[in-house]
Amino acid sequence: MGLTYQRVLLKLSGEALMGDLAYGIDPTVVQSIAEEVREIVTAGVQTAIVVGGGNIFRGVKGAAAGMDRATADYIGMIATVMNAMTLQDALERIEVPTRVLSAIEMQEVAEPYIRRRAIRHLEKGRVVIFGAGSGNPFFTTDTTAALRAAEINAEVVFKATKVDGVYDSDPKKNPNARRYSSLTYSHVLTEDLKVMDTTAIALCKDNNIPIIVFDLSVAGNVRRAVMGEPIGTIVGGSCEIS
Repeated sequence: MGLTYQRVLLKLSGEALMGDLAYGIDPTVVQSIAEEVREIVTAGVQTAIVVGGGNIFRGVKGAAAGMDRATADYIGMIATVMNAMTLQDALERIEVPTRVLSAIEMQEVAEPYIRRRAIRHLEKGRVVIFGAGSGNPFFTTDTTAALRAAEINAEVVFKATKVDGVYDSDPKKNPNARRYSSLTYSHVLTEDLKVMDTTAIALCKDNNIPIIVFDLSVAGNVRRAVMGEPIGTIVGGSCEIS
């Protein structure tokens, strides 16, 4: 495998773990993701993961239903730790050493997040899964992904989604929607393209970390992304439509 990236951060939404379920975690999907991750780890790629919690609880929805926003966000953070532990179990069942580092202290189930410890785990070939978001309410796991990527000196953020890139309009509503092969950070922000939230995009822009958006459901896409194959949309280049 000809590697383009040596240290990567993979951002997974909580919904990515649901598969076709309406709620919760599909073990088959989780195992499939674990197999994809094992492939790049075996090739020598230092891999960190940030996982969301929207398949279990979403803070914004809780707040919209009348909950205190900070309380709702903390509940969402706990949901991300549940997902992180599930993914850790799937990885370790296929003999991929994995550590969950939580931004909220949970000594019995996860290590506390310490930047130097995270980097050391990566250097030893362990997958690091960051749980509990940034540990602060009002911030998304997208922002956490950008923040952790900058902290661990990741070369790229992989935004693994259910679509094959970023479009100029909603491809589900507009059959003529065109997919971008590359985008500038500024274009994403000014056109409000919903790649990640604006704080995450700004963090990646300030730290010159490219974002690659691709379809996680296509087998082998994580490997292709690591090899630098032109899949999905890369944010951080020029604006080009496929």
